[in-house]
Amino acid sequence: MKDIVGFEIIAHIHSDFPSKFGIPRQSSLSGNVARIVFEKEYRVEDALRGIEGYSHLWLIWKFSECEKEGWSPTVRPPRLGGNKRMGVFATRSPYRPNPIGLSSVELVGIEKTAEGSVLVVRGADLMDKTPIYDIKPYLSFTDSHPDAKCGFADESFGKTLEVVFPPELLEKVPCEKRNILFEILSQDPRPAYIEDAERIYGFGFAGMEIKFKVEKNVLAVVDVLNNREA
Repeated sequence: MKDIVGFEIIAHIHSDFPSKFGIPRQSSLSGNVARIVFEKEYRVEDALRGIEGYSHLWLIWKFSECEKEGWSPTVRPPRLGGNKRMGVFATRSPYRPNPIGLSSVELVGIEKTAEGSVLVVRGADLMDKTPIYDIKPYLSFTDSHPDAKCGFADESFGKTLEVVFPPELLEKVPCEKRNILFEILSQDPRPAYIEDAERIYGFGFAGMEIKFKVEKNVLAVVDVLNNREA
């Protein structure tokens, strides 16, 4: 399948995130599980030979929802509260000259399906149906740099919100999705430049619409709707 820039789309990912809002801002910041389904011409078993020997993979993918919006030389990183501009090449903003994303994910397993071998991965920060350009093995002895400086990201990493989730609303969330949802909410999925304690936000997740408010450092869930109710 040819993309407009001439790259081959080898697969699409299927995740619990139907839209950009609510997606973890970086891979590996959430334990959400997703599946990578290859396009017909790439459903070749030999192409995956040996992949089970790796615990993590690099995904090279397309910011398909940002392509038409163009790029900007400066952006407002969420980690800086959306109030300070940085150069686009000093950030991981999707608004780039080439709409290409890079994510490291954990390889959970390989499923044999009617659509060929499907890669099951954990920690992907990708929207449902995102096109995948390439998959490469993650090598800890070359790809990991424990002493690396991380610029402004070092200053804000680890800051989380307290999440208040009423029991009657939590019951509407499948048990296997609860821990992941708490992780996502604690990382503050709001646009960083919006501060409004009365505003109700919502995002799609695993067939549900999660509604919440934020005041200071506390995020309170106010409703959980299924897709037909939302």
